[in-house]
Amino acid sequence: MSPLELDQLQQCPDIATLQTVLGTMCARFGTVTQLNILPAAHAGKHQALCFLRMATEEEEEQLMSGLGIGRFGGELVVVVDLRVIEPQRTAGLWSSAA
Repeated sequence: MSPLELDQLQQCPDIATLQTVLGTMCARFGTVTQLNILPAAHAGKHQALCFLRMATEEEEEQLMSGLGIGRFGGELVVVVDLRVIEPQRTAGLWSSAA
């Protein structure tokens, strides 16, 4: 996967957006028949494990070579490190001025 494409995936704010962006990215190579994304946390990192299948073996081969995606078992797999957005602190708005 090119650094630009990987960066585009890492900028997704949530799993639903990641699913849309990854599905669109993979559709350039054919028909995406399955796309499952599992959130994971490992060593303090938030990640998304993306498992996908294409309609044909040829499409999967093109996707693997075109985006540098690997295979795990029968499925294609992409691991995305997700950006964690810190919640804004609002304590100052709610605390009283004694």
